Amino acid sequence: MNRVNILPEFQIAQDSELPVSEACLRNQQPICDVLTQELPKHSVVLEIGSGTGQHAAFISERMPDITWQPSEMAARIASINAWRLRAGRDNFLPPLVLDVSQDLWPVKQVDAVFSANVVHYVGWPKVRSMMSGIGRVLRIAGLVFLYGPFNYGGKFTSDGNKALDAWLKADIDPEAGIKDFEQIVLAARKEKLRLIKDIAMPANNRLLVLKKYM
Repeated sequence: MNRVNILPEFQIAQDSELPVSEACLRNQQPICDVLTQELPKHSVVLEIGSGTGQHAAFISERMPDITWQPSEMAARIASINAWRLRAGRDNFLPPLVLDVSQDLWPVKQVDAVFSANVVHYVGWPKVRSMMSGIGRVLRIAGLVFLYGPFNYGGKFTSDGNKALDAWLKADIDPEAGIKDFEQIVLAARKEKLRLIKDIAMPANNRLLVLKKYM
């Protein structure tokens, strides 16, 4: 069995007052590599669940033609603003307060939506609300990027993912946990979002790419 060290979601870097997600440090370059290949130039991207703000800082620096719109629950906005202040880039927009379960999202139409490690932290009602909201704000032919672990055929793809699922249900939310790939695809279809790519990523994660159709 693979050893799994479950760390606090956010830590404070010893040499910085900025909050740091260790998971983000590990996955930001592979994610950026995919986005560089898949995102059309000059896209406006809504990030759902921006967490610390690290993805926004990292990607906005390496993709200067992309406009990055972070969003989060109110309690984490200060962290994102801290990273934005440090980044000092115009394409890193001020974060929006967004709860995916709310009916009205504080954003106009966007060209793409990105979300990392959110789906498995919430229950199915919020996943469905998230899909519905994406369907409302995403332009026709716009892209959705969902990063994280997924089950296939109802089975975990690694011992590490199985342990993560148990930790989420015990310590975060009984309704949280790793979702089935097939159910995600079906929920997306209801919002006219069609899977176009399922990309293998490091540490037993995937990056699902969906496209909105008419």
